[in-house]
Amino acid sequence: MTKVDYSTVLEQTADQVWAVIRDFNSYPVWVESVSESHIEEGKSGDSVGAIRNFVESGTRIRQRLLAHSDLDRFYTYESCEPLGAITYYQGTGSVTPIVDGNRAVVEWSVTFDCPAEERENCTKLLKEAMPQWLKSLRAVLER
Repeated sequence: MTKVDYSTVLEQTADQVWAVIRDFNSYPVWVESVSESHIEEGKSGDSVGAIRNFVESGTRIRQRLLAHSDLDRFYTYESCEPLGAITYYQGTGSVTPIVDGNRAVVEWSVTFDCPAEERENCTKLLKEAMPQWLKSLRAVLER
């Protein structure tokens, strides 16, 4: 498996940031490239096992929530089906308070499997996507 990480510091408090991203179904609120999202079978957006079904940049994607903690401000999810050359992935988003300045650090990591010949392309794709997700989050929080 290959792992890609990205983190950024935001000027809002950890609670303010978490309030925006905590719901597994809130992607359209804070990710500019996501046009629609719903949780299958009527589950809530913080229910472990919930499947998020969304469209990002014209591609329908399904992900399952594996862990969710309001106390530790994180969630972990996995792919329900392959995404292009990526056969499986697991991602974690977390928000940690920075006491100095009452800010927050947001960290995102994705571990994935793909054919060896596609590893460089898949890594590049994620290294470009994660900063865009958090750039969108920053824009929403600054409004």
